[in-house]
Amino acid sequence: MRLEARKYLFDIRSAADLLAEFLAGKSFVDYQRDAMLRAAVERQFEIIGEAVSQLARLDEELAARITNYRRVIAFRNILIHGYSDVDDGLVWDVVETNLPLLRHEVERLLNDE
Repeated sequence: MRLEARKYLFDIRSAADLLAEFLAGKSFVDYQRDAMLRAAVERQFEIIGEAVSQLARLDEELAARITNYRRVIAFRNILIHGYSDVDDGLVWDVVETNLPLLRHEVERLLNDE
């Protein structure tokens, strides 16, 4: 694996770990009521999406080993370009349903090399 690809995977892992830290013990209601938490979570998802996008440009085959990697990139685009219409429920759903798998897959990719 190229060094640059490892860097993108490391960035994804770091942002995903921060998300887990930020959200530990938090409920959806906590998330909705805390503007700073929402901003922090959205920012980490933006970083993840950008890193996945750059990884896909560098090594499409490696990026394809991340489940729904194109949707990860699309989610980043929604957060960046549709910032005024971000649905808190959608973000929370991604946290609960997609983040654990993403963390697992990226960790596996980093450990494979």
